Amino acid sequence: MKILMVSAEAVPFAKTGGLADMVSALAIQLSKMGHDVKIVMPRYYKIDRAKLQKLEGPMAISAGIQETWSAVYTTAMPGCESLKVYFIDHEACFGRDGVYGVAGETDFHDNPYRFAVLCHGAFQLCRKLGWFPDIIHAHDWSACLAPVLLKHVCRYCGFEKTASVLTIHNLGYQGQYSKDSFPALGIDWGLFYGASFEHNGGINFLQAGISSSDMITTVSPTYAREIQTPEGGFGMDGLLRERSAVVRGILNGADLTQWNPATDKKIPFRYSAKDMSGKAKCKAELQKKMGLPVREDVPVIGIVTRLAEQKGIAEIFAPGYGSMYDMCTKMDVQFAVLGSGESWCENEINVLQSKLPNMRAYIGYDDALSHLIEAGSDFFLMPSKYEPCGLNQIYSMLYGTLPIVRRTGGLADTVANYNENNADGTGFVFDNLTPRAVFDTVGWAVWAYYNKKQDIRKMQLRGMDTTFSWDSAANGYLEVYKEALSRGCGI
Repeated sequence: MKILMVSAEAVPFAKTGGLADMVSALAIQLSKMGHDVKIVMPRYYKIDRAKLQKLEGPMAISAGIQETWSAVYTTAMPGCESLKVYFIDHEACFGRDGVYGVAGETDFHDNPYRFAVLCHGAFQLCRKLGWFPDIIHAHDWSACLAPVLLKHVCRYCGFEKTASVLTIHNLGYQGQYSKDSFPALGIDWGLFYGASFEHNGGINFLQAGISSSDMITTVSPTYAREIQTPEGGFGMDGLLRERSAVVRGILNGADLTQWNPATDKKIPFRYSAKDMSGKAKCKAELQKKMGLPVREDVPVIGIVTRLAEQKGIAEIFAPGYGSMYDMCTKMDVQFAVLGSGESWCENEINVLQSKLPNMRAYIGYDDALSHLIEAGSDFFLMPSKYEPCGLNQIYSMLYGTLPIVRRTGGLADTVANYNENNADGTGFVFDNLTPRAVFDTVGWAVWAYYNKKQDIRKMQLRGMDTTFSWDSAANGYLEVYKEALSRGCGI
């Protein structure tokens, strides 16, 4: 198949979250399977033009109320020469810091125009290359204009045999803007209602994408069900139930070239299920690096997260019964925390680590430290309010670190709860997101660490032996692509 990925981000070029990892990993896997895959994304100013190849001639893009012009650059995906990445080079739109906005702002006010340039540009790129894909695969709200254009504008302009797939990475982000922004999209006003952009008097990119796409996927089977409920639907549940026949949940894989304790160059000692001695050494190094007392006999609980409401941060860090303060003062345990986000939480973490000798945190992001926390921790705490897929719980299991998670989304699909009767499971799972539930489940894991050491080892080995490659996910998407073609253009 010929497949065009339309995305605001892709590693290693631009990343704000797991979307960037997924886009590149899936594209690489499909390319290695023999499919003709291309990625189109913006060229943000941090992406160095000198390292890219410029395509000859400018490209006209019909976004906004008048035609604009863009250059196009390209390069091969590192590690996969057959996968080409194309960059829409429009300085007014993308020559700035940030993908969707800058720190302290929700988003850029001109995002409707910026991502209209990306999506119109994707179609123009295909024409420029003389390459018309079987599938246009749009990722999240910022690419949702692409399936709209395919269905309502470009179907009979060289794309007669093209179908669209939309992947919802996080339904909480929908691209909602004022109705005044609609002319920036470069489409007829009739599509304000005709393509289902209208939402509470404004425009909603994701709603239009859901309405226009031939197939819709999410990044785990449980999340596909959750987004069709009032509790998890963020106002889109009715529309998603209406389109439930084309909604599929496909669990993300993990990049095993980057996340493998036997080969990981970012950790000081490598190890495997056959020889776990390196994990104990990584634990000591983690304790040293974080300024925790170096103790082999105490469980270390790692946290690597965005400090956002979605991640259950209030239930961990906000003062009150069952909080981090209680866990650190009532249990013989250590915490190693890495993250940044909401200022109240950053401030609270700093206050806590000034009071607690067994909790240390690094505010910000450090890739090498995230690998060391996964390798050196005994448990990994991830009490998300909702989690479309989640990767850290997967990394944890691969590194012999037992996840402590809430039963939601991809966490429910990947972590099996500990059974004290037969030592089954790969982690510790709870249902209700409350400080008490977090405290009690952490307490349960700590109790097992001190009293059920053989069970802990069995679960570690079971998690490390679990397969989380992209092979299965890629095959799942190929099935979705085939169904999209049968639904979208009758071939």
